Amino acid sequence: MKFASALVVVVLITIVPAFSQQPAADTLGMHNLTPGSGASIYVSAGATGCAFCHPPHGGVGGVSGLWNQKFSSAVYNAYTSTTYHQTGNTQPPLGVTSSLCLSCHDGTVAMGTNQAYGKAGTTGNWAPGDTFGKNLSSSHPFSLVLPIKDAVNLQKSLVGSGKTADPLQKIKLINGNVECTSCHDPHVQYTDKVAQQFLVRDSSNGAMCLACHDPARTMQGQVNSLVGWAGSIHNTAANKVAVEAHVGSYTTVAQNACTSCHMEHNANGAARLLRPATPGSPGTDVTTQDCMTCHAGGTYVSPSAPNVMAEINKTGHPLPTGNNRHDAAESGVVMNNRHATCVDCHSPHGSQQVTAFGPAPAIRASQSQVLGISALDGTSLVTPAINQYENCLRCHGSGPGKQRLIMYGYAPSRLVAQPDFLNVIPEFSPNAASSHPVFHDRSSQLSQPSLRNNMLTLSGQPSARTTGPRIFCADCHNSDDNREFGGQGPNGPHGSANSHILERNYQFSQAAVPGGNVTNTFPNPDVGINGPYSMCAKCHDLNLVLANTSWIRHGSHVGQYGFSCSVCHTAHGMGTTSSNVSGERLVNFDVNVVGSNNSLPISYNRGTGTCVLMCHGAAHNSDGTVTGGFTQPLKGTRK
Repeated sequence: MKFASALVVVVLITIVPAFSQQPAADTLGMHNLTPGSGASIYVSAGATGCAFCHPPHGGVGGVSGLWNQKFSSAVYNAYTSTTYHQTGNTQPPLGVTSSLCLSCHDGTVAMGTNQAYGKAGTTGNWAPGDTFGKNLSSSHPFSLVLPIKDAVNLQKSLVGSGKTADPLQKIKLINGNVECTSCHDPHVQYTDKVAQQFLVRDSSNGAMCLACHDPARTMQGQVNSLVGWAGSIHNTAANKVAVEAHVGSYTTVAQNACTSCHMEHNANGAARLLRPATPGSPGTDVTTQDCMTCHAGGTYVSPSAPNVMAEINKTGHPLPTGNNRHDAAESGVVMNNRHATCVDCHSPHGSQQVTAFGPAPAIRASQSQVLGISALDGTSLVTPAINQYENCLRCHGSGPGKQRLIMYGYAPSRLVAQPDFLNVIPEFSPNAASSHPVFHDRSSQLSQPSLRNNMLTLSGQPSARTTGPRIFCADCHNSDDNREFGGQGPNGPHGSANSHILERNYQFSQAAVPGGNVTNTFPNPDVGINGPYSMCAKCHDLNLVLANTSWIRHGSHVGQYGFSCSVCHTAHGMGTTSSNVSGERLVNFDVNVVGSNNSLPISYNRGTGTCVLMCHGAAHNSDGTVTGGFTQPLKGTRK
């Protein structure tokens, strides 16, 4: 039973804005259907007040409480989901509290169809959301098949002693079951004077939900999806919430708590009772919609939350579509038809606000309690993820069905590559010939004269982050205006104006045919924050690169002829070694650009600084000479 809400289907629910005048009396409220009472629908003749539901002399046979309204004969479609632990569905027995409520609220029996007086005339209309129909799959479950099945996210007392954990003992099981009147009192609308929804107690700060759901419980072999709730941003944020947001009745994110994301009745996403987006976004999957009201700009939350959707709408991680919907029970390794909805990378119950940017590789607070995959084998779950890259490996590791999408820009094809060339685990492995230090500390014994001490901000100033000994995936794949490095946008690889969701510009030289003339060249490149290789310049001083401090021909290749770093260097690492190209210094040629020299194997000798290959129409020979293309020799030595 995996929900953030414990409210159940019950009674006439008319949402009253949190800022409206408080009621003068704590009485029947909207259930007083007497003309002039203020109810949205009322009886024009016959029964009034209590007598509408309870005739004074006899009601429906066999029902306690002198019940008057005709029962519904509807067969209901009950709640279900892949994470729902209760087995089987049951119909609410006639005469039990939930059946009484549904005699009006399923909308199949006309109001005023009572036993004592016959059909009474009515005036007015139901308030929006007050009728549920026969399909109750988008409402919190009730009238469960007993006994209630225990689960790690349920209060132990539900099964252990048949009681909720409500300290006021207002929220109760009815004959050992969850029924409408577990959470609603049909006779008193205003106990919660803000929500005004016939609740049995004040429900601010998730009090109703936490009576049945336990975010801190542990059970061997089970993962509690609610863990971390006590310290999460959704439980603690004091941000004001506008009434127009429709994310609960209360005035702050923390007070709305669970109801910020979950609806008790008529939910947009039936499984897990998710709210729709405000404003509506019918073309977006329901899981993403649940986050959009607060995280897609607008003025609903003050101070405003990060506008994540603005980043995704650039070129972002692919949202779910009709054939790759997210499901909370899916495999930790996301398989074919990948998607990247918010909850793949963030736990809505455990996510915390990032107040300080710590060193790599530990996962950031905003991803607290999120699922990860071990870099050791690419399949074992790490729950929760300890390092940021473990979460990335859900999609970018060993799982099948990965594909390169044109929307992310040109992708090099490396000379030496493993069969699954989109699996980054071998590329970053400690056993890789060389790699950027994501999975392990920087280990190369070769000098790195161009490496800066501190990464540059987006404005080109040294930041507080050092360039070693580790870096994050998100140090390169990041929003192009992220706040960690001086922008105003959210952190992380939500989306970017640059290719491959890169934080900064990184241009790729290309060729019509391998070995032919190179296009996309940038001679005398701008080595600053606006240049074609500014992604590399974040950590490497390109002035030193062009000064040939690490290789004597960088200046001619990059500075004079304008070739991209990507022609010769792989960005992640070289996970498979070769006798011809050792992979040292991330050298692994792009064979879309580089071709064979007279059928000789493409090779690189770091000791002599020479190559054997064909590139830009010139044959590079083992003795360092160049035939054709360039007129000057490119023979050099390692620095």
